[in-house]
Amino acid sequence: MGDNDTRQVPTLTHGQSVKRLEELTSEIERLGELDDLTPEDEAYFDELRGEFFTVDSHRKNLERQAEIARVRAVSAGLPGSRLRAVSGVPRTSDSGYDRDVFAEPTSVEAFRGGRNPWDLTEMRTFSRSKGEIGQEFRARALAAVEKMACANDKVREAATGIIERWDDGDSRIARLCLATSSPEYLRGWSKVASNRSHMLSNEEKHAMERAMSLTDAEGGYLVPFQLDPTVIITSDGSRNQIRQVARQVVATGDRWNGVSSGAVSWSWDAEASEVSDDATTFAQPNIAIHKAAGFVPISIEALADEANVTSEVARLLAFGKDELESAAFTLGTGTGQPTGIVTALNGTASEVTSGTLATFAAVDLYSVDSALPARYRGNSAWLGHRGTYNAIRQFDTSGGAQMWERVGAGQPSQLLGRPALESEEMATGSTSGTNLLVYGDWSHYVIADRVGMTVEFVPHLFGAATPGRPTGQRGWYAYYRVGADSVHDGAFRMLSVQ
Repeated sequence: MGDNDTRQVPTLTHGQSVKRLEELTSEIERLGELDDLTPEDEAYFDELRGEFFTVDSHRKNLERQAEIARVRAVSAGLPGSRLRAVSGVPRTSDSGYDRDVFAEPTSVEAFRGGRNPWDLTEMRTFSRSKGEIGQEFRARALAAVEKMACANDKVREAATGIIERWDDGDSRIARLCLATSSPEYLRGWSKVASNRSHMLSNEEKHAMERAMSLTDAEGGYLVPFQLDPTVIITSDGSRNQIRQVARQVVATGDRWNGVSSGAVSWSWDAEASEVSDDATTFAQPNIAIHKAAGFVPISIEALADEANVTSEVARLLAFGKDELESAAFTLGTGTGQPTGIVTALNGTASEVTSGTLATFAAVDLYSVDSALPARYRGNSAWLGHRGTYNAIRQFDTSGGAQMWERVGAGQPSQLLGRPALESEEMATGSTSGTNLLVYGDWSHYVIADRVGMTVEFVPHLFGAATPGRPTGQRGWYAYYRVGADSVHDGAFRMLSVQ
């Protein structure tokens, strides 16, 4: 047990210490029955043994403190005892003998740095409200984020933000985090990923089974929480510029439901007169969550090193996810995939046509800027193809100086004082009907992520010959769910060549 872990022990109650000693004994005996221990098993055995003696010492100390408290309580009741005048004589419960730090709301900081948050065997559900149970799941998940392996500070910050902001009343995200971020799950997942399922320990098998109960998919294994592409992209930043400026939410079901409205109407009312009806109309936009899938063939040699699996899988999956979504958030049809911003605005009142047939000119940019209501311009940004921006630079002999400006070194260009985002999927040219630029407040384009990517491992890939022969590769079939759409088209304007 490492130095960081030894500091966890003082938060254990006596009953929890005894329970943990039983678990450690069982696992140590299991390892002791093996004929040949791997270096990993040897290190694990040493860790368990160190933890056993630390916990046992803590148990004995709790028992001594409890006995001292009883002696003092008895002595205080004796005639003429000086302990009568001593304030703060510890009671048994004050000694920490039976304290449950996870169940006590005031002990949040204590258990974040204390007990094993993944051990749910000590959770009390009897005579506790759903809210209290949810609070404990949430607190345990936040503690788990601080302790989970294979995560840097940016990943921990992103994971904490997701839990604090989006964990719902059923604690689905908190439960998912607890089930898929534990050391046992990470070790087990890595073994399965490298086709070493036969080497799973009992603890690892139990962790994998518990996580599978949380997914509605048949088969496959959830990616460890710290390696989930949603967490990774949130921490490292997306290459997809639409995701950088859009409103991002986390969905826990098949649809994300929100609330939107137009501008609130105000009025000047005379003294002592009935207030006018200034009510706004509320809408309830909802975004369907769609399944995206990918297949990654990997050589047996690449999978031979477990460290490579856990360190590279997050980068591979997150990069593929980002690339797929880049096109969908621009031109996605909304059928079986997210609705792209161009698709959402096409044919709506948000379209602004060019002033001249089959022509794109500087005046069209000013027309789009003028058409966007002022309340959306303050947080607006452009989206277009780099080819379109290059065409704008050639509108005058100064290379578009009348429109372009730079904030400073290393900062992105601004068009008419607003950020100019790029998308390779946006159209170029001046052909009639071409949608060239989107301009608006991107907080009204919502991307709904569903945390939890599932991966199924294919043990052998076969070539195209008949009969197919093994290629020396294995495969990862990964799938996740995401949705996106405009929730208020009036916050955008799209330039279309007439």
